Amino acid sequence: MRERRRAGERGILYGLYSARLRRMLLGGPLPHHVGMIIDGNRRWARERALETAAHGHRAGAEKMREFLEWCDELGIQVVTLYLLSTDNLSGREDAELAELFGIIADLAESLAGQGDWRIQHVGTSEGLPERLAEALAAAQRTTARNPGLHVNLAVGYGGRREIADAMRSILREHGSAGGDLDELASLLTPELIGQHLYTQGQPDPDLIVRTSGEQRLSDFMLWQSAHSEFYFVEALGPDLREVDFLRALRAYASRHRRFGQ
Repeated sequence: MRERRRAGERGILYGLYSARLRRMLLGGPLPHHVGMIIDGNRRWARERALETAAHGHRAGAEKMREFLEWCDELGIQVVTLYLLSTDNLSGREDAELAELFGIIADLAESLAGQGDWRIQHVGTSEGLPERLAEALAAAQRTTARNPGLHVNLAVGYGGRREIADAMRSILREHGSAGGDLDELASLLTPELIGQHLYTQGQPDPDLIVRTSGEQRLSDFMLWQSAHSEFYFVEALGPDLREVDFLRALRAYASRHRRFGQ
């Protein structure tokens, strides 16, 4: 009975603290675009002596559904979830990758049926199994006209690969129009490169959050994050709480973004 009472008290205190954080955000600046590096899923599974890393990846995917609901409720317009990097494709064991491919495909299919959200795959389909590539393409196709939260699923994604792909796209486009390299050199600008990124037409992320306490980008949105604010959370991916995210937003709102001024 005493333990139940303590748990209830913790729940009440958590609710009060969450409400206080929300009040602090009222009228303040919120990020238009949030990038999320979900990290620590495998460590979460190991700490619980679970049989495979898939348990952690599945818990992380469930947390990302919840995270998107928090963002939608707050009025954030674009979220990019870093789910599978190009490095992961060559650095993980086949059995773990096979499980992860299925989990991400299920997530994409689930999010595509989530109200009016718009789902977009950012990354390359090279190296992805057919079912996952099809699930990502179908989610993007069926939600393309949805007006709600824009959700980028960064799968088979690498920031350096994205920049290289953008340059190849520019070269092909310029060459097909009959242009030469000297002319292209005079036309090449950061704005032109931005128009050929996977996220073309989208605002750059204002805030990038990473779970698990690691403080690095891991090849995530290298070009787009030039002026982003960063916030690192100690919690492992599946353990992320709404108050952790609200604290990240509070920190963001308190920072003065100079943009070189």
